[in-house]
Amino acid sequence: MPGPLQKEWGALSSGWKERLSKVHQQPWFEKLDKFLDQEVRSGITVFPPPKHWFRALHEVEFEDVRVVIIGQDPYHGEGQATGLSFAVPNPLKPKPPSLLNIFKEIAADTGEKLDPSKSDLSGWSSQGVLLLNTILTVRKNEPLSHQNQGWEQLTDTILRLLNDRSEPLVFLLWGAPAQKKEVLVTNPAHLVLRAPHPSPLSSYRGFLGCKHFTQTNQFLKSKGLSPIHWSESSRSA
Repeated sequence: MPGPLQKEWGALSSGWKERLSKVHQQPWFEKLDKFLDQEVRSGITVFPPPKHWFRALHEVEFEDVRVVIIGQDPYHGEGQATGLSFAVPNPLKPKPPSLLNIFKEIAADTGEKLDPSKSDLSGWSSQGVLLLNTILTVRKNEPLSHQNQGWEQLTDTILRLLNDRSEPLVFLLWGAPAQKKEVLVTNPAHLVLRAPHPSPLSSYRGFLGCKHFTQTNQFLKSKGLSPIHWSESSRSA
């Protein structure tokens, strides 16, 4: 019997589903589905809730992706994970330090002041920024608890598909885990930008001052594409 993963897979848009049509037939996909089904049936709290497992794909159609920000796995605290890398719900307090450092760098880099209360990053998604974690679920209070279960195969497949696009994209790789994905981006049409992770432990080793946000927009504009309005971090008023 199909598990929760198959159910959520069925809700994908036709654009993503068509390009990922063979994924759900892979043995690792079945293994991942069984693993997640067992987690849920065992009463283990899994973040984000199933309806948000593929939120990054729901928010941005394949053809609309312009920028990819790769995260690791979802936040593991209560009420934090939304299905978008680095994002948290707008009402959540306090905000994660990594996200605050991202906002700090945007302000320093672009001169645009951000409202830290607008933290769900839906405004970026609506502009074509794919906020993709490499692992899409996690146990409550157990970071990386769902690694090596199959998610990495899926998200690597997504990155390979994006790499094959002829339209220029920007890939932002922050921290060593994200930078390992650089081997998947071989198309010279795309721009890859690397920096340390924005967490307090590493942000001062080069994330702050990396100027990735203006570099992204300069690249997009050089290709005749619209820049990202980074200060518009949420669709909510």
